[in-house]
Amino acid sequence: MAENATPIAVSTGVDGTKMYGIGAYRPERVVDNEEICQHIDSSDEWIQERSGIKTRRFADREESVVHMGTVAAQKALDNSGVDPELVDAIIFCTSTYETIIPHGAPIIANNIGRNGIAAFDLTAGCAGFGYGLAVATNVIRGGAARYVLVIGSERLSEAINPEDRGTAFIFGDGAGAVVVGPADENELGPVVWGSDGEKGQAIRQTKNWYQVMDEAVSPESAEHPWLVMDGSKVFRWAAFTVAKVAQQTLEAANVGPENIQAFIPHQANGRINDALAKHLGLPDTVAVANDIEATGNTSAASIPLAMETMLREGEAKEGDTALLIGFGAGLSYAGQVVKLPKAPQS
Repeated sequence: MAENATPIAVSTGVDGTKMYGIGAYRPERVVDNEEICQHIDSSDEWIQERSGIKTRRFADREESVVHMGTVAAQKALDNSGVDPELVDAIIFCTSTYETIIPHGAPIIANNIGRNGIAAFDLTAGCAGFGYGLAVATNVIRGGAARYVLVIGSERLSEAINPEDRGTAFIFGDGAGAVVVGPADENELGPVVWGSDGEKGQAIRQTKNWYQVMDEAVSPESAEHPWLVMDGSKVFRWAAFTVAKVAQQTLEAANVGPENIQAFIPHQANGRINDALAKHLGLPDTVAVANDIEATGNTSAASIPLAMETMLREGEAKEGDTALLIGFGAGLSYAGQVVKLPKAPQS
């Protein structure tokens, strides 16, 4: 250090963090497999066998990504018992927000009466909520915020081609949110996260926006850049890579499969989730999230939505030790062992 140099202060936070409350938003419109099959050559039986999905929710025009995220965030705040004035940051996890500029998080902050706080969007595909939860945890531990709202909100119904047999039946819309804050006893374990860009094209858009406009005769004739997926490649990657990540997550938290009461993986595919649970050797007593059956794959919203369902329906309870693992587009993944928040009251 130079002579007479003034040292720069270091912000300090807390060692322990926890989730205080959870909230969810599910669009009103329920879409069953029979409706999906009006546009693709498939059947209810085939879809259930391949994915475990019976229904999903599609948002109406007024149910925007920000609207759904705002409602979920407000419910999480109401359920948490935390004074909204103590919320210093919002992390808005989404891949389907309508614009790049302005981003959505500051709008949500304003909507819930917290205009002026730190607020930013985070895009990490189906691992988005896990990334957001990890960032929130470390922001609080680093002293940059007291409480943080982590929101996952997606409107995938407009990103998929209804005539694409590979994706049309998989995705749905919705939002989930949690309030993260300090705790005397830590309830959010270390994150294990990463990505595999070598296989990134397994989930992609058919075109980027520059290609869309270059090929369009006029703006009105622009072809929609649909979401497409190499399902078999993603399944193989998830079944092996994500299983290893889940094991590493348990080891990082210093817990074994016998210590887990709930397993809440990203709701990508019922078969993948069953394979992951089997690979980990989870006891039969472990509650395994199956929100995909009624909600479909909602990307960054799927883990908080599944968590809220389990707590609301009594499949899991406050304080249960749960393994969360998100994975998908990127290809990206994020896992944490956590203690579950209290069941939602609204």
